[in-house]
Amino acid sequence: MSIVKQLQPTLEQLAVNAAALDRQRGEHHLPLFDERLFQCRAKLLVPCVKEIQATLDSIIREENAGKLTPMRAEYLTERLLAQISAIKRELATTTIRKHEPKHSSYYRKPINELYQHLAQHQEWERRLMEMVRDKELALQYAPPFQQQSAQQSLIATEQRLKRCQEAKLKIEKQITYRERNQ
Repeated sequence: MSIVKQLQPTLEQLAVNAAALDRQRGEHHLPLFDERLFQCRAKLLVPCVKEIQATLDSIIREENAGKLTPMRAEYLTERLLAQISAIKRELATTTIRKHEPKHSSYYRKPINELYQHLAQHQEWERRLMEMVRDKELALQYAPPFQQQSAQQSLIATEQRLKRCQEAKLKIEKQITYRERNQ
């Protein structure tokens, strides 16, 4: 058990390093780790380190309560060590990744840029809705020999509108997430 408690300084150092790296590069566009390793599905390292701390706390709490079975202890310690290794690897590869573009779309954009993207998508959505209405009217009044072409044009415009709305929704979710977590 003392070995597990000796991990506390390691976790504290990981937390400091993770926070520094998160500040430096921002949020990744996808969860950093597989959900089997980290259930939090975080796009930053700090929540992952907090999950490691929670795993360690579970081991200590269950051990102190006398509820830690050998099988559970093995599972939790393997998980704990795998999580620590994953974070250490991520921190160690930082120098390699410095050669990647810093402001790539993978990492967090400033919130004002997100609002600008949202406004742009709202404008595109408005224009595409007008285009859909125009295409519907064109289809309605198209002579029989042009109906197939008008129908295809309407479908293509509706698909563009749908993609625009999905992108707009994604931006709105990013803004909401960022405002809640700041």
